[in-house]
Amino acid sequence: MALLPSAHVDSFTRDNLPPPDAWPELRFDLPELRYPDRLNCAVELLDRRLEEGFGDRPALFCGEETWTYRHLSRTVDRVASVLTREMGLVPGNRVLLRGTNTPWMFACWLACVKAGMVVVATMPLLRAAELRPIIAKARIGAALCEAALVDELRAAAAPELTRIVCYGGPDTELERLAAAQPERFRAVETSQDDVCLLAFTSGTTGEPKACVHFHRDVMAMCDTFARHILKPRPGDVFTGTPPLAFTFGLGALLAFPFRFGCATALPRGAGPAGVAEAVQRHGVTTIFTSPTAYRAVLGQLKPGDLGTVHTCVSAGEALPKATSDAWFEATGIRIVDGIGATEMIHIFISAAGDDIRPGATGRPVPGYEACLLDEEDRPVEGPGTGRLAVRGPTGCRYLADPRQAKYVVKGWNVTGDTYRRDEDGYYWFVARADDMIVSGGYNIAGPEVEQALLAHPQVAECAVVGAPDAERGMLVKAFVVPRDPSLAGPALVKELQDFVKARIAPYKYPRAVEFTDALPKTQTGKVQRFVLRQREMERAATA
Repeated sequence: MALLPSAHVDSFTRDNLPPPDAWPELRFDLPELRYPDRLNCAVELLDRRLEEGFGDRPALFCGEETWTYRHLSRTVDRVASVLTREMGLVPGNRVLLRGTNTPWMFACWLACVKAGMVVVATMPLLRAAELRPIIAKARIGAALCEAALVDELRAAAAPELTRIVCYGGPDTELERLAAAQPERFRAVETSQDDVCLLAFTSGTTGEPKACVHFHRDVMAMCDTFARHILKPRPGDVFTGTPPLAFTFGLGALLAFPFRFGCATALPRGAGPAGVAEAVQRHGVTTIFTSPTAYRAVLGQLKPGDLGTVHTCVSAGEALPKATSDAWFEATGIRIVDGIGATEMIHIFISAAGDDIRPGATGRPVPGYEACLLDEEDRPVEGPGTGRLAVRGPTGCRYLADPRQAKYVVKGWNVTGDTYRRDEDGYYWFVARADDMIVSGGYNIAGPEVEQALLAHPQVAECAVVGAPDAERGMLVKAFVVPRDPSLAGPALVKELQDFVKARIAPYKYPRAVEFTDALPKTQTGKVQRFVLRQREMERAATA
């Protein structure tokens, strides 16, 4: 498709888009997806709320602190002036953001976008060695960084990065510079298909890639999943654990609530305890987190803890039916499951309310369509199993990366997931394509074995991968974090194996079980099964 004239002075991101014939087919079937040619998503998410009279309403809660929409808007405009007047940046420059979920991190994100910059938000726990390739690939020259996290950024010693401005500490530079700026900043009139963010993949399958997203992509995730599945109302209060650098978190905590005049409560503490405190303090209605976190919360819930909550959303990895059912029993709330991808920006298959079928991910979100592909890339008709492919208003565009050709096939975004579709059009997760274990001639989906194991009371977490085996080709191996480490031993191994045999086909049981204190995970909490697979390959090579 032909791109509209750009407002970017620095054309690096547009120059490094994939060629047009390598793009997925984009569809804008819903009327709400037809955006004006000139579109700045920061204006749509923030300035429009002020025009609607939301200025004195809360936008962000953080502990005792409350930022209204008006206060957030003034801070955003002042930071935008710092970027352009003090730092000398121009539209199209990439700005690295490094920080935890605080009001200042939100203000920095919106300010960069309003000033026409390209945001590259990074996970707060990344080390110097992980930051260095991101800076080099995106050619980042400037960063806004939370003061407590600046050491690793400086240690990266990236020659491209010539200016780091810190915030969030006593007398830090950004706050001092912003205080001297005017309260209003005129937004750059970006095109709807100007790049506004580069989202780096979280690395569950190896080397990260930079996913390019436009201003209209940010709006599209609001006007598909949020508008049609969540159906937010002004007065709703969102909270959750995903960082803003994860597009799941960007939608959940910034784009969705601000698009619909809601507020976001930022947890002060890490993990379930922080979410629980935010719910109690701020009357949270909507929670976003991972299946692992929902399982962790279950053991800590007390009656009345979720009194104001009406919606819980899970993404990042498949939601096991056992977790869904246990949460429903404890709270009366059925978790909204969803599959999204960094390449697609957010969730594209889901279900809510009475449409939820526990164990199923759901059906395509309005605005998207999905299909299953067989081994010859042909669509599977009717009920069946295949590789999940999707298309809609968003799609994969890797920044200068030959792996574009692997993700986009015949106009479809092929996610790398194997799914089953039932006769009613519901999609049921089977496995990541590389989580399929071929053992003794059987195809065994690791996540199916994981679901069976997770139903056992002694299994806190687990991951199942294929381990090389001379007799069977691959062996089903389970890495298990036991709830009571003192029970880890041969007796529990046999108990778990028998338990799985009783719940799913006996040939799928884990023939090897290894107890561990923790599973390798990305910064977003996804289990890195490829690390476990690699470890098993290395063990086999040296055996």
